[in-house]
Amino acid sequence: MAYRLGIIGLGKIAQDQHLPCVAKNGDFELAAVVSSRGPYKDVPSFKTPEELFASKVKLDAVSLCMPPEPRFDIARKALDAGLHLLLEKPPTPTMGEIEALIQYAEAKNRILFTTWHSQYNAAVDDAKKLMAGKKISKVHVSWKEDVRHWHPGQEWIWEPGGFGVFDPGINAFSIVTKIMPEPIFVTESVLEVPSNRATPIAAKISFKPSSGHEADYSAELDWRQTGEQSWNIDVEISGGPKLALRKGGTELYIDGALKVAEPSQEYEAIYAHFSKLLKSGSTHADAAPLRLVSDCFMLGRQVATEAFV
Repeated sequence: MAYRLGIIGLGKIAQDQHLPCVAKNGDFELAAVVSSRGPYKDVPSFKTPEELFASKVKLDAVSLCMPPEPRFDIARKALDAGLHLLLEKPPTPTMGEIEALIQYAEAKNRILFTTWHSQYNAAVDDAKKLMAGKKISKVHVSWKEDVRHWHPGQEWIWEPGGFGVFDPGINAFSIVTKIMPEPIFVTESVLEVPSNRATPIAAKISFKPSSGHEADYSAELDWRQTGEQSWNIDVEISGGPKLALRKGGTELYIDGALKVAEPSQEYEAIYAHFSKLLKSGSTHADAAPLRLVSDCFMLGRQVATEAFV
């Protein structure tokens, strides 16, 4: 029997990814939606999460796809309603909230799944295997895209808790935290903030390995890139090959030779994994990418840049 799923928040990511992937996955049945945009097909639709939770619609789980700021309260109410949780990235705007949600889900004996879609590519898995147990001498992230193309008219991304350029940048961090054989820490962060906005449009970050060995780890994030978009991670293994992840983690080059190139099926993999978690009764809660972003803001030195219009 398929799991009865509700989707809360029918914005761009839900329309482009969640709804099509749920429709293709026989383990799930779309049983309800919450949207300010109005009804979706013939699926029972509600204007608020509270209306959904108070209804007689039977659900097993909900996917939370709204911006991160209101997630915590909605997630708690979903857990109180006895529902399992899938959280679109980033799961919450703060570390404190995600840590509290993890504890609350455990207390309620409900499954919580923090999705990081960029982790679900074959090239990322292969890079992780090659780096396992190795000393990594260099990592450089270059994550540059056009905010006007990917977030047209979305004002929430520029508000406190909206992440700014770290909304895409956290995708890169999710790959880095997955493939690195040890934790890394932020040492310095320079944040370029438009004079009329609250969150950065660009950032330069330095990191260090937890083991303390000499290394060169850095990241450049920029939301002003037009033309071809850059979602690149370069890695040098001490005494080993050079790895290059390209196109958001869908391609892997080893010493310049293309070894893995598969089309992105990130959200298909997310829902396949969620099904496995529901069947096994296991939670999958990963806060490492959010922790790096939090530390970038904590250690960040703000530099004013031209207004964004």
